[in-house]
Amino acid sequence: MATRAEPSGLALTAADAALIRGMILRGDRHHDIAAFFGVNQGRIAEIKDGTRFSGIAPADSDELPPKGPYMTPKSAWQENRLR
Repeated sequence: MATRAEPSGLALTAADAALIRGMILRGDRHHDIAAFFGVNQGRIAEIKDGTRFSGIAPADSDELPPKGPYMTPKSAWQENRLR
């Protein structure tokens, strides 16, 4: 019998949800968004349909990372953005 993998420990925040909503509105692919945040596409769909973070408004377009596909995760983008 197969066992489940250990949880990744990654959790999306309200700020992440705002970015995700903005990225969806911009037309980014769910696959690319999921890769950027290190989660599966189901979490992106839950944010899109309002199952998670339903009261969060999308981030403004000037706050979004460049459009994917992404070669580096969100953490690398944040580090470079803060410099």
